[in-house]
Amino acid sequence: MENLFHLKENGTSVRTEVLAGLTTFMTMAYIIALNPNLLTNFDVGSALWNGVFMATCLASALAMFCMAFLANKPFALAPGMGLNSFFAVVASNIAVITGMSYVASFQAALVIILIEGIVFIALSLLNIREKIVEAIPLGVRLGIAPAIGLMLMNIGLGSNAGVYSETGGPFFVMRDFFGALTPSVAQTTMGSGYDAMVLQVVTMFIGLFVIVILAKKGVKAAVLLGMLAASVIYWAGSALFLGTNPFAALSTASFVPPFGDMMSTTFFKFNFQGFLDIGLFTAITLVITFCMIDMFDTIGTLVGTASRAGMVDKDGSMPNMKEALLSDAIGTVAGACTGTSTVTTFVESASGVEAGGRTGLTALTTGVLFLACIFIAPIAAIIPAAATSAALIYVGVLMLMGLRNVDFDDLDQMVPVALMLIGMPVSSSIGHAIGLGLISYTVIKVFSGRAKDVSLLTYVISALFLLKFFLIV
Repeated sequence: MENLFHLKENGTSVRTEVLAGLTTFMTMAYIIALNPNLLTNFDVGSALWNGVFMATCLASALAMFCMAFLANKPFALAPGMGLNSFFAVVASNIAVITGMSYVASFQAALVIILIEGIVFIALSLLNIREKIVEAIPLGVRLGIAPAIGLMLMNIGLGSNAGVYSETGGPFFVMRDFFGALTPSVAQTTMGSGYDAMVLQVVTMFIGLFVIVILAKKGVKAAVLLGMLAASVIYWAGSALFLGTNPFAALSTASFVPPFGDMMSTTFFKFNFQGFLDIGLFTAITLVITFCMIDMFDTIGTLVGTASRAGMVDKDGSMPNMKEALLSDAIGTVAGACTGTSTVTTFVESASGVEAGGRTGLTALTTGVLFLACIFIAPIAAIIPAAATSAALIYVGVLMLMGLRNVDFDDLDQMVPVALMLIGMPVSSSIGHAIGLGLISYTVIKVFSGRAKDVSLLTYVISALFLLKFFLIV
């Protein structure tokens, strides 16, 4: 392990790295079931759902193995949220345009992901993606980590743990519980789901406080232990107060990997003719859209998380950035070949970094656990969302500390950073928020007479984002 990952050089140990990998896994295990749900319109149990489930585990694991051995970085990868929902919309639209079945249109949409991944591999090998990272001004880079922190807090409090009832849903902690004028209003709105919501809130905040207290005492496994404590509280609360068995799903769960369904629906099942049937202009537009969103989501996650972990130099650059970006690109190609949407670096990687993860052994651990989920997915599914929310909120708070590096007296820095701080949690897109930051930085520099301070590549990227926001349909 020392020879592979240079643990001593990075001030870490096998134990710390494995715990960090387990922590990252627990915060992002939700994607294993949620990704096939979103990509198949919740057609749970169908052949396509099973195929996407297998693809999610396999492509994610392969991408993390690449991150471990090529880049030696602790970042985890999986099919990106937002991008998977967009993929599902594209697949549905292709079905409407061409009259194909959803499975056939899904296979046509996989061609887009394949092209995107191949383009990214080429750009990574030619160092173009690395040049794009370097083109992001230091002031904008400094704001990425705090903005990601706010987005993590927004996910933890706003959308990660939802409750359904006879009155509708999903109901979320911040909007529907704390956002209600009085408890009686919340109870009326959520109906029978109110008790479940109370349990979510209690679980979430006890988990958060356990993490904070353990972290203040210097316990490296604070995030993992806090999540475990929160899980126990949730399981006990479900049994004692809600009268439900939190492990009921295990009794009917299947632990046999559905290899046959993947082979018949998604494994190298590219529908090239269906892709061509949507028209050349639409096809190119979709490829560009996926490329831009994925590129800046990945860049933002890598830069922001690496900054928080102290993995960047004085210029804000991360060593082995090329290899990290290449791992992401290989993961996307693997995702297309196995049958899932764009694989990208997960913002939840920050939880493992906060648990002490500093090398590829963290990514390797998470990857092995994703691979194991081919067989033990039902066990991973019993991790309560409220427990992962506690970890996301804590990590988000820590990433906000990056604001101390921003010069609050310099409007050239503060305006882009402020826009990213609000843009990232509201849009739920790291890439779009970086686009807002770059456009505002460029405009301010140009119209304040300092156009020469902006690099040519920054102008190009800002122009592309303007096209993306206003012209690409």
